[in-house]
Amino acid sequence: MGTDKSAPDQVSLEKSKEIAEGADYGTRRLSGPIFYLSAMIAFAMSCFQLYTAVFGTLTGTLQRSIHLCFALVLCFLFFPMTKRSKTKEIPVYDLILAAIGGLGAIYVTLFYADLVKRIGNPSPLDVVMGIITILFVLEAARRAIGLPLPLISAIFITYAFVGPYLPDLIAHRGYGFRRVIDHLYLTMEGIFGVPLWVSSTFVFAFVLFGAFLEKTGAMDYFMKIAFSLVGHTRGGPAKVAVVSSAFMGMISGSGVANVVTTGSVTIPLMKRMGFKPEIAGAIETAASGNGQLMPPVMGAAAFVMAEFLGISYLEVVTAAILPAVIDQLALLGAVHLLSVKFGLKGMPRKELPKFFPILIRGTHFLVPIGVLLYYLIVRRATPLTSAAMGITATILVFFIQTVMGSFGLGSHSGKNSEGQKVNSWRPVALFGINMADAMYKAARMMAGIGATCACAGIVVGVVTLTGAGLNMTNIIIGLSGGNLYFGLFLTMVTCLILGMGVPTTANYVIMATIMAPALKAMNPDVPIIAIHLFVFYFGILADGTPPVCVAAYAAAGIAGSDPLKTGVNAFKLDMRTFLLPFMFITAPEMLLINTNFIEASWIFISASIGMYALAASMQGFLLTDLKWHERIILFASAVALVKPGLITDVLGLIGFGVIYYLQRKAAKGAII
Repeated sequence: MGTDKSAPDQVSLEKSKEIAEGADYGTRRLSGPIFYLSAMIAFAMSCFQLYTAVFGTLTGTLQRSIHLCFALVLCFLFFPMTKRSKTKEIPVYDLILAAIGGLGAIYVTLFYADLVKRIGNPSPLDVVMGIITILFVLEAARRAIGLPLPLISAIFITYAFVGPYLPDLIAHRGYGFRRVIDHLYLTMEGIFGVPLWVSSTFVFAFVLFGAFLEKTGAMDYFMKIAFSLVGHTRGGPAKVAVVSSAFMGMISGSGVANVVTTGSVTIPLMKRMGFKPEIAGAIETAASGNGQLMPPVMGAAAFVMAEFLGISYLEVVTAAILPAVIDQLALLGAVHLLSVKFGLKGMPRKELPKFFPILIRGTHFLVPIGVLLYYLIVRRATPLTSAAMGITATILVFFIQTVMGSFGLGSHSGKNSEGQKVNSWRPVALFGINMADAMYKAARMMAGIGATCACAGIVVGVVTLTGAGLNMTNIIIGLSGGNLYFGLFLTMVTCLILGMGVPTTANYVIMATIMAPALKAMNPDVPIIAIHLFVFYFGILADGTPPVCVAAYAAAGIAGSDPLKTGVNAFKLDMRTFLLPFMFITAPEMLLINTNFIEASWIFISASIGMYALAASMQGFLLTDLKWHERIILFASAVALVKPGLITDVLGLIGFGVIYYLQRKAAKGAII
């Protein structure tokens, strides 16, 4: 066989992995004693989180304080100060900073009893430790995710002090240094607020669940399932990217990790099938971002949303499921249209695994997910309890799998399937090593997430202290003239601009704090969950918006394409999603609010057709190239179909049918 020119070279693949791992885990690659020290701290963090997930969390402040202590220490150990800093060793100053940052966070736990007695009256030492912790949270977040979020948080802190000197529209009476530090550090409305609580409980549990499940080989299993389902269809590998990323997104909150996990397989195959490198990278980028919309994880924001709204996590998932599935189908439709447009074929069936044999052979991979969903949906347990049960099931499945894989299925003779003697301790040792590695990686990923949530908590704390939310409501109402649609547009633009450099969860926290009240004030009849999902969706879209789009850089490395072109093409694919969040507000039935099964089924069908029409309009292709007026009619038909309602659905179907007929005629009977 000749060399496959579509395959990425090893250097490009390693570079993409570095980008992904750097975004999730930090760029330091340690060895020797310092590695074992940092690994022990990471492992201890996971042990603490696993213990509290199984046996019950500590008092709120203590749980968050210990979690933040671990997060700050690990951030300074694994995320270097600058991109030019050495990545194979830890400078002495970072060891010192890690110790000081950890001390600032754990101070609340060590002196908890005394701090409770002097609530609202912090001592000088309390203030000093508060200053240290705030500064270290800002620096840890800067190292983990970049400058935008810490800069926004710093601006809000400044706003707390300079309120009296600002224009009347955004002015407030101003607060002293001691009061601001006390509010942000010693209450549960600042650093130790809801975002950090969610990070220290639900999010860590699900990240740990995903890390354990990955070690079992479940990711490879989902890839094979996707190949068996859609690999033979037009543009097969591109559709595999969409389907597999949807599976991955159900258990992973990282779009960048999804790109490297699935993209290292799908992108070379897409290129082999005829996709241009920047298109192949864009499809994987869009698919991986789309995966974050899929319950039950939803990029971790679903847990924060449930806490903010004071509703059950199951209610959030129920509202989010229909739009998520519709959007996944729309992306599949867009990929199909691209494949038809470029005349691309699928993969030969003989190169693909068969669905039922693969499904049956890997049924054990579905057990942990089944346990998780059983506790979430049937038992209606908390997300933390459900995740703990899922983790327990994963560990048991992996242990059995490891032992059977080492000795041979059904063998009790101390020999493997090849008749070779096997030491009885090796499977147990292998199991232990893999579990420890999963816990190590989960803690490294959660370090950045914990620092980010604490940083977002600063913004929330300043808003609650100063009443900035009311000021922002007045500004949005003033700029929009009280028009809900213009207010939604302003919110969308703000989300996209802010989210270019801010992770999805932090973007959601900030926008839900300062923008959601304004939208609610414009129309009190709109369900609050619809507003929060509106903000969340545009937070996801912002994460893939050029020029700041880490996932596109990782995909471009694998595809050998220009990162900016890859990001722009991914953004074009994402544009089909822009319509959905507006429908949450104008037609809450899409969120399964005040509807029944028949209505929900029709909404699913009509909206799916509408999203396909929108994808065709954006791509400029249905059965053949679309004329400009056909694109406009398709766009209008898409809007009508996505918006629930008999009249709009009929008009949308008529519009789509007319364009389809004209396309059939223009293509001389060509069919999809």
